Amino acid sequence: MIRSCDRLLRPSQFADWDGAWNGLQAENRGRVRRLAAAVDASLATVRLAVEARADLLLVHHGLFWNARHPWTGANYRLLRALLDHDVAVYSAHLPLDAHPRLGNNALLCAPWVSGRWSPSSHARDGSSAGRHVPASPAMSSRNGSPRPGNAPTILPGGPPVCRRIGVVTGGAGGDLRQAAAEGVDTFLTAKAPIGPTPSRRNSA
Repeated sequence: MIRSCDRLLRPSQFADWDGAWNGLQAENRGRVRRLAAAVDASLATVRLAVEARADLLLVHHGLFWNARHPWTGANYRLLRALLDHDVAVYSAHLPLDAHPRLGNNALLCAPWVSGRWSPSSHARDGSSAGRHVPASPAMSSRNGSPRPGNAPTILPGGPPVCRRIGVVTGGAGGDLRQAAAEGVDTFLTAKAPIGPTPSRRNSA
């Protein structure tokens, strides 16, 4: 199962946040009969995986972002749940963002997608973690732009009609200038470019 995930998502091809680790983050005794998936690797999602009798938890945001020590309190309970129930954890952050079929950007843009675009060239092999799409009639005005979930923060600017839309579902607000240089007139991202952008290696 892990080899299949590695072949599909190619975690070794991506540089990521310094604290992140793409791929197998916690192993079990080696047998995987049922897979569970979640956005975050947390005590709550591990417990849900245990309830579902899953052996492997596939997540977008893994166990390791910042320091995970000491192994006390909530950290201890998380580790204990993984070990007691023999649950492995596999994380795919940028590899999942960039996947041309399963990626967040690809799925969001599926009705309109015609190409790829990435302001940061996240993948080492040159494939992109972002998408660019031509505007469809449903997206022809800024009031008609897609609204996944919560109401968006809109920073007005550019032409009155959207013709080329750049999408990075992660926090790529700091790449607004480069998006404009690439010919994108409407930029959809998870974090608006307000205030200083934290130091990072990649942002999607």
